[in-house]
Amino acid sequence: MGFTIAVMKPTASASHYDARTIALHWITAVLVAALWALGQTIDWFPRGAPRVGARSVHITLGVLLAAVIVARLYWRVTAGTRLPADAGWLGTASRAGHGLLYLLLIGAVAAGLANVWVRGDNLYGLFQVPAFDPGNRELKHLVEEIHSWLADALLALAALHAAAALMHHHWLKDGVLRRMLPRLAPPR
Repeated sequence: MGFTIAVMKPTASASHYDARTIALHWITAVLVAALWALGQTIDWFPRGAPRVGARSVHITLGVLLAAVIVARLYWRVTAGTRLPADAGWLGTASRAGHGLLYLLLIGAVAAGLANVWVRGDNLYGLFQVPAFDPGNRELKHLVEEIHSWLADALLALAALHAAAALMHHHWLKDGVLRRMLPRLAPPR
């Protein structure tokens, strides 16, 4: 018994992404921003239950982001609306930027999950993830640094992505930003 995935081709007549693609995009954006902000402030929480709680929320949101990425990639290759890319250097930059965003998303989440495993984190005081190598501080530091670097790079590229969308909207006035905004009900 075989398994196949039908890859969707760009739809030349579409001018707007479908509702699921838009929802997954904005859920990803909100989760990335929340995870980055929480990751920057976890150490501000007092040791003990407050920090365990903050770290647990960060881990939970990271796992949720992993699920959203899987859903997003599946939807993208099977049924999501695919709009044609711009021609020329803008199209090339757009495709490269989107590919790098996906790579950084996957990398940051994978490094985060590795970080949980290497650290042996406590989740909500209810469950202890067994540490991979409890005495290896160098490995712990390395994985934390990789996760932090990937998260920072992801946020920087996401900011550039948002700036490019605003450039399309305000200077090029080509409707690119409106394609990813939820459609509002028409006025009655």
